[in-house]
Amino acid sequence: MINRISIQNYRSIRDLELELDGINIIFGPNGCGKSNIYKALHLLSASANGQVSPAISEEGGLENAMWSGSRTHWTPHRIAIACDTDEFEYEMQLGFPDRLPYPTQFQLDTVFKEENIWLSGFERRASARILQRKNQAAFLIDVNGEKQTFTESIYENESIFGQLGEPHRFPEVSQVRERMRSWRFYHDFDLSRHSVLRKPAIGYRSPVLASDGHNLAAAFQTIVEIGAVEVLDEILGKAFPDCRFYVENQRSHFELMMEREGLKRALHAYEMSEGTLRFLCLSVALLSPRPPHFIALNEPENSLHPEMLPALASLIVEAARYSQIWLTSHSPRLAELIGSAQNFRLYQLANQQGETVLA
Repeated sequence: MINRISIQNYRSIRDLELELDGINIIFGPNGCGKSNIYKALHLLSASANGQVSPAISEEGGLENAMWSGSRTHWTPHRIAIACDTDEFEYEMQLGFPDRLPYPTQFQLDTVFKEENIWLSGFERRASARILQRKNQAAFLIDVNGEKQTFTESIYENESIFGQLGEPHRFPEVSQVRERMRSWRFYHDFDLSRHSVLRKPAIGYRSPVLASDGHNLAAAFQTIVEIGAVEVLDEILGKAFPDCRFYVENQRSHFELMMEREGLKRALHAYEMSEGTLRFLCLSVALLSPRPPHFIALNEPENSLHPEMLPALASLIVEAARYSQIWLTSHSPRLAELIGSAQNFRLYQLANQQGETVLA
């Protein structure tokens, strides 16, 4: 479980540290910085996948990702994001490249300044550090417990995780990478009229729903065959009391269908409302037969009717049996329903002169 996260100089966050529990709900008005914390967590996972530079690029580059508040007394030069879990503590520091002696068009590129991993419970003691990186020099603890210089050339724009060619030599560092890779983030399913998930698609066994939901039908059928189908049926029964959902297979092309009491034919996915498809995506994501250690949801109540919130709360509480939950929301009612079944940690955010703070 992630016990604590800390963020410095990232977008609207100058310096913020949060303690986490099994279920964590983050409230706040629009523009207070809820999504920035979500994005910071996503950057940690991106580092494990060797995708920090593309992730920063999608945010408009490092200039836009750097602290955007007042710089009257100082100018930030690094973004620092860290997490402390039951097994390890990981920290990365990102900044601009040093001045180069040759012409380049990449003066504002994102580079790793520092990267560290400590074993948890030792308060960052030197003896507990299993990775120490500064710029393009790194030292790792190998399988024999000895400190070794990373002899391969290090690409400064990406984490050491993306360049670990011999994971068996550094099992502890590799284990940290795999744990962070397993985190899942669900921000925005593609529910548009021409979305792939509204059309029949070749089905393949899918224990994990893709972040955009494109394999919804296959992931749904996977739960039916090898997952908690009774729980899925119960939660869908709460949300849609007069409906039944199933997957139709036409020459290996899977399509999600809905039968509804009073209708003479089943409805295709392209006929379903955005709220219906969103709830189906959330159900399949949170009831995965291969649950992750950590799931982040960004405003899952969007486009859902208020009457569906009890079913959504039941779904989140069920998922919390196997995964740690991070939830940003605008719905006090959803938090109330979750709290009636399980304790959670609540953070209320505010924005003071451009800075995200705890209210």
